Amino acid sequence: MWGDKRYHTLDWELKKTFGQKVIKLSLDGGFTCPNRDGTLGTRGCIFCGEEGSGDFASSPTLPLSAQIEQQKRFLATKWPKGKYLAYFQNFTNTYGPAQYLDALYREALAGEGIVGLAIATRPDCLPGDVLDVLAHYAEETYLWVELGLQTIHSSSAQFIRRGFDLECFTRSVGELTRRSIRVVVHLIFGLLGETREDYLETVRFVAGLGVWGVKLHLLHIQRDTDLYHVYQEKPFPLLGRDEYISIICDALELLPPEVVIHRLTGDGNRKLLEGPRWSLDKLRVLSGIDQELRNRDSMQGKSSQP
Repeated sequence: MWGDKRYHTLDWELKKTFGQKVIKLSLDGGFTCPNRDGTLGTRGCIFCGEEGSGDFASSPTLPLSAQIEQQKRFLATKWPKGKYLAYFQNFTNTYGPAQYLDALYREALAGEGIVGLAIATRPDCLPGDVLDVLAHYAEETYLWVELGLQTIHSSSAQFIRRGFDLECFTRSVGELTRRSIRVVVHLIFGLLGETREDYLETVRFVAGLGVWGVKLHLLHIQRDTDLYHVYQEKPFPLLGRDEYISIICDALELLPPEVVIHRLTGDGNRKLLEGPRWSLDKLRVLSGIDQELRNRDSMQGKSSQP
């Protein structure tokens, strides 16, 4: 159904839409986060490093136009040709005045070959005027908004210092969906104290929301995070590769076939990653997922119907 894959990949979806490869350019809009500026906290989520989640983004000291060209050059060796999406990934990319956001997004879209926007943010940073800006761009260009849920379980959410409750998340998904804005949800497998059934309960919940896409992540222990210090003081079990692959396949079976899979494993910083180190061999993990689905004679959506 999706080329040579048994799940609905983002690459397949974008090629279907645009007729060719679409490349994400990781840009830094110079944002912070309410979990860092003192509004909710100063240390961020427990797994978040000082550089946020944009390890591959350009420097925020560069003008946006220079970031775009730098990213194009950086990615040209892997993908010499294609269209581009401006991806605002690092920290909370709707955490600012609506007028500033409007100008920033418009500047990004002015870059040559850019056909859309991807905006990572928090569900508690989507006031009405910002939603109006996003709705305008959803009409004008190809847009999706990413929200980091990670888990539906309140004890885990408190442990990772997420800073918003499940009601806030579901309300924001509803507001975005009502405005015809594509929603992508981030989930993490491997959180301390959670079981396989806990992960899959989160997947079932998200599958029922009608979101456009998901990103599935493995919990990483990175040395520049507070989670690393928790792990050093009292080590806890990390998921093994085979266990993670099995959980991912279970999750794919639960997700409706129309949900676009943006990621099945994260890109850990090789220099800072404490564990699991096996995750650095991303190709082996993805190949393992493909093989497990073949072994099961399964695919995305197999168990999604009631």
